[in-house]
Amino acid sequence: MRFGGGAMLREMRAAALLAFLVFAAFAQDATPEQLFRDAVEAQRRGDYELAVQQYQKLIALRPDVVEVRANLGAALVHLGRFDEAITQYESALRGNPGQLQIQMNLALAYYKAGRIVQAASEFATLHSAAPAEKRITLLLADCWLQQNENAKVIDLLAPFDADYHDDPAFSYLYGVALMRSDQMDRGQQVMDRILKNGDSAEARVLMATARVRRLDHIGARQDLQRAIELNPTLPGVHSLLGNTLVILKDVGAIDAYKKELEINPNDFDANLHIGVEALHDRQFDRADSYLRRALAVRPQDPTALMEIANLLTAENKREEACHVLEELVKHYPNFREAHVVLAGNYYKLQRRAQGDAESAIVRNLDPKREANPAH
Repeated sequence: MRFGGGAMLREMRAAALLAFLVFAAFAQDATPEQLFRDAVEAQRRGDYELAVQQYQKLIALRPDVVEVRANLGAALVHLGRFDEAITQYESALRGNPGQLQIQMNLALAYYKAGRIVQAASEFATLHSAAPAEKRITLLLADCWLQQNENAKVIDLLAPFDADYHDDPAFSYLYGVALMRSDQMDRGQQVMDRILKNGDSAEARVLMATARVRRLDHIGARQDLQRAIELNPTLPGVHSLLGNTLVILKDVGAIDAYKKELEINPNDFDANLHIGVEALHDRQFDRADSYLRRALAVRPQDPTALMEIANLLTAENKREEACHVLEELVKHYPNFREAHVVLAGNYYKLQRRAQGDAESAIVRNLDPKREANPAH
């Protein structure tokens, strides 16, 4: 479940713009001072392009002023130029380490950019510094949930259950993590308290998650379709429907994933499945874009790594494919498909001894393990 950072960003932008002590740094030079005033005024009235231009001119003159880089980062975020914003926030933190306001902005920029691993790292640091800050806790939980780190989510949220149990966002994150971890009784308790407030998309998603664990995919589809009726913009719901439709061999799965990406461009499952479809259609550039985005959310996911290897193999980049596959089988030695593709690449590269070794491994692996490479 994605959390809009709008309120936080407004607060942080306001805090950054109050840093008029920066004028002191320009007291001896009217040109930088005027540039700063013009940039702040442009940012206040929503002309972020002009603000960026003015801040960049100012940085060329005074690259050491932290507040300027922080303000530039905020303006870039408003323009959706997240990677550039991240660069500015990182530079500002190097000039003023431990500035929590800037670190929060950096974490949110990572989050907006879909760089969930880095966002989680920053939010974890902020949570350690301010463990009672609810928004940071929920954002960290969301990052971990997107990475399928359900145990971490449970450990993080369980101590806050008594204080936050009336918050729908908290209950949703906590309930999904519990259901995914097969802690059905605890998950049911969370679902029941959501249902006390009436039928909702969040409650339907929890019900669908429970049905999936019981292999009731038809019932899960019905719950997810109802969730979409109740809230078609709930992040993750279209992706979950897509996953269910894949299992039911329903051709509507790809359409569900596409709808998800309209809401959340960084959804793991949607990017993965659309990337695989593009790969099958031999649209290699398109496949690379989607698969890399999925991998940015879950860098160690074996399925995403396998599809990257398949893409490299299809592009005849066999040495690169071998590097990916060698790391993959090191961490997931029972991943049969990875050994099969690795063997094929070794043979194509005239590395017969290595190909034979991989083929021998394949013969000794249980094909039933294929569906769950992590085991």
